[in-house]
Amino acid sequence: MFCYNCGCQLSEKDFCTGCGADVGLYKRIMYSANRFYNNGLEKAAVRDLSGAISSLRQCLKLNKNHIEARNLLGLVYFERGEVVAALSEWVISKNIQNEKNIADDYINMIQDNPGRLEAFNQTVKKYNLVLNYCEQGSFDLAVIQLRKILSNSPRFVQARQLLALLYIHDGDWEKAKKELDKALQIDVNNTTTLRYMKEVEAMLPPQEERGKKKKEAVVYQSGNDTVIQPASKKEIIGWQTLVNIVIGVVIGVAMTYYLIRPSRLQQDREEMTVKYKEVSEQLDAKNVQVNEMQMQINELNKEKESLSTSLDEAQGTSVALEANTKLIEAALMYLNKTGDEMAVAEALEKITPEYIEASASESFKGLYSAVKEAVGPTVSKKSYTIGFDAFHAEDYETAIRELTKAYEYDPKNGDALYNLGNSYNKRGDTDKAIEIYEQVVELFPNTTKARKSQNYIKEIRGE
Repeated sequence: MFCYNCGCQLSEKDFCTGCGADVGLYKRIMYSANRFYNNGLEKAAVRDLSGAISSLRQCLKLNKNHIEARNLLGLVYFERGEVVAALSEWVISKNIQNEKNIADDYINMIQDNPGRLEAFNQTVKKYNLVLNYCEQGSFDLAVIQLRKILSNSPRFVQARQLLALLYIHDGDWEKAKKELDKALQIDVNNTTTLRYMKEVEAMLPPQEERGKKKKEAVVYQSGNDTVIQPASKKEIIGWQTLVNIVIGVVIGVAMTYYLIRPSRLQQDREEMTVKYKEVSEQLDAKNVQVNEMQMQINELNKEKESLSTSLDEAQGTSVALEANTKLIEAALMYLNKTGDEMAVAEALEKITPEYIEASASESFKGLYSAVKEAVGPTVSKKSYTIGFDAFHAEDYETAIRELTKAYEYDPKNGDALYNLGNSYNKRGDTDKAIEIYEQVVELFPNTTKARKSQNYIKEIRGE
């Protein structure tokens, strides 16, 4: 362990022998980070991937430069089929330690296999398509597409969860359970999978009863076909049947009254009374069945509402996956060292700031910042040149766009900010010009551009 202040190797003492800094608290934090890392390593070894992710994230909160934890976290994400999150951790790891870093091998593993990389991209695109199907209510098409995805990416846990959710939506509890069982084989303590499994098992009969039902089936041959039917059938009498019975009884009574000798009227009345009792008993039984079915329907409606909420959550990931696709494209362009930093910047600009601020994960933000920081100086320089030339050509719209971009990618580029103010001033947007000039004065004090900015402010205000 090395001192955070001077880099000297620390001893058992609570102060640095090199610079004298108090390192007691720092050492305790590092020890805690290492414990979380070891815990994550143990959980990953028994395929508790969700638990491993939680422990490794805690480790990185305490020590963001823990290379081993970050690389292991990338491997865990990769094992769950989350390639974007995996690349995020490996790129950040490489930026922290560029030399002798196993993250290079992981990144090269993906880059050196174009077919595999293309398969990852296709998986993401197909999953986005599945989410669109879900939003449109085309659940059958979603199921078909998910099966194709899982045939190529069987460890994609999110895809298995969504497929199980669609089976649950259709009431196919057995298929849902099979998919959830496969998901648990990959990640044994995934909370989402366990929650779905609890709901499925609540709807399935006990295992003993399921086996009994299968034995009760009667199998026989009819010609060349095998026919399977229940060993016993319950006659279902609908409301129309009951009405017909009542009508038949009434007609029978009328015929008896007019055609049969009066001596048999009493006997017929007794028979009719018996039939009425039978019908009444049947009606009572049906009413009980109807009440029971209504209770089941109410329970199923509650279950449907719960599952619909879960489905909405899954559909809400469509925007996230689209942003992830764009980010991974930008990251791979940078890693491939094409030299076209402007193309990387264009890919990054397709990701909306609103998504980054409101919804993006820490891994996403880390990869986004790392890539943007890596191409920042080159992009800023080129954008400044384009913007400066546009300013002198009196093309102020282009100048404002490019100079804004130049300053965004390199906040140290004071010339870009100063000429951005000049562009707004020339375009006649004096309020915005004053705002920019004030930033120049504040951020770059005691410089020529700061003094010029003050003069322009006074000139605009008529002072």
